Amino acid sequence: MARFNMQVIKRLPTQLANQIAAGEVVQRPSSVVKELMENAIDAGATEISLNIKDGGRTLISIQDNGSGMNPEDALLCFERHATSKIDAIDDLFKLTTMGFRGEALASIGAVAHISLKTKRDEALTGVHIKMEGGNIAMNEEVVCSKGTLIEVKNLFYNVPARRNFLKSDAIEFNHVEDAFLYIAIAHPEVSFILHHNNQAIYNLSAANLKRRVTDVLGKNAGDRVFPIESETDIVKLTGFIGKPETAKKTRGSQFFFVNKRFFKSSYFNHAVLKAFEGLILEKTHPTYFIFLEVDPAKIDVNIHPTKTEIKFEEERFIYSILLSTIRQSLGMFNLMPSLDFELETAFDLPAGFNKQPIVEPTIQVDPNFNPFKPQAHSGKSNGFSKGIKEQGFGSTSPKEADWQLFYSINETPLPEQQELPGIADVQSVADLLLVGRYIFTPVKTGVMMIDSKRAMERILYDECIESFVKHPLNQQMLLFPIDKPLEKQEVRIVSNHLKTFEQLGFNISLQEEVLHIFGAPEILHENGVVQCIEELIDRVEYSEQHQEDVAHSLVLQMVKHAARYHRISNKSEAEMQIQRLFSCPDHTLSPSNEPIIQILAFEQLNQLIK
Repeated sequence: MARFNMQVIKRLPTQLANQIAAGEVVQRPSSVVKELMENAIDAGATEISLNIKDGGRTLISIQDNGSGMNPEDALLCFERHATSKIDAIDDLFKLTTMGFRGEALASIGAVAHISLKTKRDEALTGVHIKMEGGNIAMNEEVVCSKGTLIEVKNLFYNVPARRNFLKSDAIEFNHVEDAFLYIAIAHPEVSFILHHNNQAIYNLSAANLKRRVTDVLGKNAGDRVFPIESETDIVKLTGFIGKPETAKKTRGSQFFFVNKRFFKSSYFNHAVLKAFEGLILEKTHPTYFIFLEVDPAKIDVNIHPTKTEIKFEEERFIYSILLSTIRQSLGMFNLMPSLDFELETAFDLPAGFNKQPIVEPTIQVDPNFNPFKPQAHSGKSNGFSKGIKEQGFGSTSPKEADWQLFYSINETPLPEQQELPGIADVQSVADLLLVGRYIFTPVKTGVMMIDSKRAMERILYDECIESFVKHPLNQQMLLFPIDKPLEKQEVRIVSNHLKTFEQLGFNISLQEEVLHIFGAPEILHENGVVQCIEELIDRVEYSEQHQEDVAHSLVLQMVKHAARYHRISNKSEAEMQIQRLFSCPDHTLSPSNEPIIQILAFEQLNQLIK
């Protein structure tokens, strides 16, 4: 009985409680960047400088010129639930600040080494505090400039399991860059600087929203976007949308903000896609920077630990307003097809039909058709199930046995899997038939159908991969070099993988935000070089996010693009492709695991003509 008198529930030590809280607040380096930048904005900073090393795992340094703190507040800010932004519970329902939970510095200090230097404008000196694992290691007076400098070093040094879960420096910096942009775009009146490993990434001067969007996207971005604006009692909408021709296959530059706070919403994203319906290709995504101003009492920003998901009280109405606003702007800037009311109302008939007589259409009806007459059944016997005939229509109720035919499963055995033929099974070249992208040739068991596009993908992939690992792919110089402007994020991607692009066979140079293309892989059609570059850049971003091997992913993307321009015009070319295909170790599947060959057995062909 003694064991029931033991105390079971205990109060957690402060350090352990902070580490548990850090699991929610500090998930990766970008979480630290988000929390500290939000604090700098709330402190009234007009200049914020962010310095990152090794994706944030080694150093995260944020300097701002905000209001700073006095020595007492500097100590208190490391306590849990200590905040200057809410006083009563009602404040939670009318939030106008960014960080408000008072857990950021306490949580960060529990899993990293923190150095804080801060000074108020009216003070002669500031304070320097160092925290290590949640404990104060230094607290002294210091001479420093107005504002706050926070350095976070060795993130998760005392939580090895969490540190091991961090991705590569490149992936972690991608998340840091996203967090930086979420704040920078929402506050164009503030200047921002971002360095990674002592390399300048962004230097954004204070400006209006359009200039900030242009600085983020890169040169000539102003010509690729158009404004949206509307105001109702429910929401005020402003921002910029990318023109339809700038839509990408990846969700690159897509930003929603409410009251200057970034959030994610698949529901509102659907409204944007619906507005672009018919204007962009399937599986492509438009660029947008959309700002909503809503009564703070009608949103809940604290339903998710990262505060990127927000609950809207009137989201259905906002959806409709967003949809109509974008469509209106598309029409105003002549980006949406319009009706020409000056045209004659007569139908535009093809030229071949103009001289044909007009014939009244007729409908063929079988007067002998009886819908209640039993039809042939594909089951084990002809006619309807007796259960159906009796249920509701017959004079007696059906028995359990009467339903057996209705529930029976067609047990016709499936044909055995046929072994795909080799090159020796292909008959004479004279018997080849070309229909679009397909090659038909007789084999011993029937007719073999080959998808020439997928076949070319397999051929080119095997050839390129074998060559790629040894030396750059064969290259052809362009008759006229091509200059392609890049967005800021695209510049970083190309500069980080410049050697890989050269290994693929591209002769390129990057100057500021313009990519100069002098040569391309010989497997590419000259008209598709720019589009291929765009697809490769998108593929790099996708591969990094999903931890794919970038090099092999790029080879696959490039050969898929090259295969689109491939055409077989005669039987001799078809024979050559068949020989190249069957020389590949795996000639049955494309590099994307799509079937290349299909056998139409004689039995199947006989069934088709019965």
